[in-house]
Amino acid sequence: KALDLKLSPASIRNTMADLEDLGLLSSPHTSAGRMPTEQGLRLYIDGLMEVGSLSNEERKRIEAECSVKGVSMNEMVSNATNLLSNLSACASLVIAPKIEKPIRQIQFVSLQPGKVLIIMVMENGLVENRIMEVPLDLSDSALIQASNYLNDKIKGKTLDEVSTIIKNDIKDNRSKLDKLTSGLIEKGLAIPLGKAEGHIIIRGQSHLLEDVKALTDLERARTLMGYLEEQKNILKLFDSVGNAQGVQIFIGTENKIFDQSGWSLVLSPYKNADEKIVGAIGVIGPTRLDYDRIIPMVDYTSQVIARLVDDY
Repeated sequence: KALDLKLSPASIRNTMADLEDLGLLSSPHTSAGRMPTEQGLRLYIDGLMEVGSLSNEERKRIEAECSVKGVSMNEMVSNATNLLSNLSACASLVIAPKIEKPIRQIQFVSLQPGKVLIIMVMENGLVENRIMEVPLDLSDSALIQASNYLNDKIKGKTLDEVSTIIKNDIKDNRSKLDKLTSGLIEKGLAIPLGKAEGHIIIRGQSHLLEDVKALTDLERARTLMGYLEEQKNILKLFDSVGNAQGVQIFIGTENKIFDQSGWSLVLSPYKNADEKIVGAIGVIGPTRLDYDRIIPMVDYTSQVIARLVDDY
């Protein structure tokens, strides 16, 4: 009526039937209306959808949540994830970047026979401690020698930056360290810093249970929520993005990681100043997502985080 098209109800029904034959629409049951299939949604997103834009208010809210002073990186992305979940009325997730700060000083301190405390002081003043098991006959002089050697090599650099150099020095006997001291250093370098690991934050899982009308839908939602609790699964998801540019959209079983129909994922990786992908943020919800609104929302949040990530 609004478009004043001269189409009869029969013409519309025939067109809908043609779209169903093409696999673009499907009918859940006889009395139900037709719904877009995953193939139909992909056609719409790739060829027909006009991506909207965020309002100034939404942009300001995202900027404000990401720019809170005096918070850690994980707190910043957690705030962004909460806001994204509220704005989209979906579950949201973020893979926070691995943060490796340059080290100012490192020291090995004997706690008791067979146990050593490694103290690392970062350039920004943060102190990291970790306990390592060592041979019972390791002497205090070996601990001092190991500390001196590492401090000479590592000052102002991250562990990753000097790890290969140090290991090659030891392998080629250029370090002039005895076997016990060399073993202590290699073992110390192999223990990852706690804050160097990527951190995964998920918010708004309750949105996945909204509008669930059938037992099968409830079971699918529970399965997805259980999947999201497994951090290794999310890291696989991040790996699947690879070096992709911009927002990635996975509809239902297109995502081979959780491979469930009925759900869509809108995910945008973000980079640091070196143009290296260090994390990702996204939204998960039913395939009937308001894509033209959520895509720019995810994209803009990713851009804001990318601008701030090197400040931490």
